[in-house]
Amino acid sequence: MWLLALFIAVPLIEIALFIQVGGAIGLSATLAIVVLTAIAGTWLVRSQVIMEMEQLRDGFRELLNPTESLAHGAMILFSGALLLTPGFFTDAVGFALLVPSVRSAVFRYLRSRFQVQGFSMGASTAPPRRENPRGDVVEGEFKEVSAAKTSTRGNSGWTRH
Repeated sequence: MWLLALFIAVPLIEIALFIQVGGAIGLSATLAIVVLTAIAGTWLVRSQVIMEMEQLRDGFRELLNPTESLAHGAMILFSGALLLTPGFFTDAVGFALLVPSVRSAVFRYLRSRFQVQGFSMGASTAPPRRENPRGDVVEGEFKEVSAAKTSTRGNSGWTRH
């Protein structure tokens, strides 16, 4: 429900701001501001991504939990999308997300709202081992096959000679 309200509220806020700013400074200045914020935002996002990638690389080198760096990267990506969206409200939120202390505050808030169930590092591809509650006993049925009933197509590798 809150997502629907957000999809309705954000465009209404943007339209109201366009009308207010356009009425105060004119159409051409308003359009120039929108284009300049998109260009400046793209440049800032690029520089923030480079910095965050270096921090992520350093974290991997030191075997640190990459959760915060990845969250910061996602917020930078989101801020880039907001800055490329024409509008003053989305630009304000996008520029705010480019400030590392704001991203840290958002990350702390989100971390308090979610609980991580598990985290592991390494290249273990083996599935987790399940303990047999009955010990080493495995029940099953079998049927003995004699050599006479086998196919004449040749040795499959599973038959005896």
